[in-house]
Amino acid sequence: MTYEPQDRLHLWILTDPARPCVVGELRLVRANQSVSLRYSPSWLAEGFALSEDLPLIDEEFVPAVRNTVAGAVDDARPDRWGERVIRFVDKPPRLSLLEYLYYAGDDRFGALGVSTSAERYLPRRLGPLPVLAEADQIYQLVRCIQDSEPVPPALKRLISPGVTLGGARPKALLQIEGEQWVIKFSDGEPADTPLIEHATMTLARRANIRTATSMAVRLTDGHAIAVKRFDRSRGERRHCLSAAVALRAAAEPFGYPELAQLLRRKGVARGERYVADMQELFRRMIFNILIDNTDDHEKNHALIVTAEQQYELSPAYDVLPAGQALGFQQMRVGHQEADSTLENALSMSNLFALKPDDALIEVNRVAAVVSGWKEHFQACGVTAADIEQYADQIDRPFLRQQREERWSGRSHS
Repeated sequence: MTYEPQDRLHLWILTDPARPCVVGELRLVRANQSVSLRYSPSWLAEGFALSEDLPLIDEEFVPAVRNTVAGAVDDARPDRWGERVIRFVDKPPRLSLLEYLYYAGDDRFGALGVSTSAERYLPRRLGPLPVLAEADQIYQLVRCIQDSEPVPPALKRLISPGVTLGGARPKALLQIEGEQWVIKFSDGEPADTPLIEHATMTLARRANIRTATSMAVRLTDGHAIAVKRFDRSRGERRHCLSAAVALRAAAEPFGYPELAQLLRRKGVARGERYVADMQELFRRMIFNILIDNTDDHEKNHALIVTAEQQYELSPAYDVLPAGQALGFQQMRVGHQEADSTLENALSMSNLFALKPDDALIEVNRVAAVVSGWKEHFQACGVTAADIEQYADQIDRPFLRQQREERWSGRSHS
């Protein structure tokens, strides 16, 4: 079916893909190039609020911020790489945010879908997903896009524009043993960044951090990293919110303490899961500081929404050293805002359901794991040259001294 530009599309939810449900109407708001949402009568009668800023009431929700989509639907749009694929490969006759939502296709992040019809779920479909053996071929197509070379029409299905949350790194979808994985490639960096990301993700697991399952994929030239999707489970799709959407909906600043408090208020109550999630979020913050991951922005954290509309911290993803030596994180850490110091992280540790002594124990445990980063990277196959390149940032005195200090008996509340 040929898509013709229009100012209205329809939002569906596919938590059970066999029984999609219409949620409402999406409308292009030309005044600020945003997309609004109005719930359908059936969703108002039987559905739930997609995010806290989209309550179940019969009105049109118009974003106040230019070039955004209403509430939770903003996470259904393609990331920067996906937008680049759409512009270069699909070449829509019009490039509004509504087109980006449509062209993202049926395999977008989370459980929301975009259809041209309110009666039947009619999304853009791209055909069967590629398999692991086609990874090198996908990478060649990525290079075509990067070099502005034409992509053969028969191979368009290998490039998926709507697979994950915000980021510019080239990526696509794979089918591996019946499950969907995101495969990410190098973006022309001098180091083997995908392999470094895999090494960092597996190092984080040693620090008692749940990360998305990953594997290094050997290519003819370097590596890719394949990451198993956490928004898919046994054939079902899981409604998810980025921290950006969830915190904005709660009218909270983008910060780790604010995300922890959102988990306290909206987290999974059963077995006090929210407490474990809050404490793990603290470990993630400490790990990101010490490994020099200063690209830990609000799109690189996500929440899984349960059937009871409670929030569960998703596995960690996009975790790797930024290699920039910024000295500050992308989200607020503590009283000193985003400063990349453990003293700053400890300053608000009580907001992560941690007593002072327990917070110190967590810091020391994570620091001990990060101290072995070189040996771990080497065991993962990272070259000596790449290790030394990253050591210039990870082992610089600003971070090395923090992780080598024994954090005990100090005031931090």
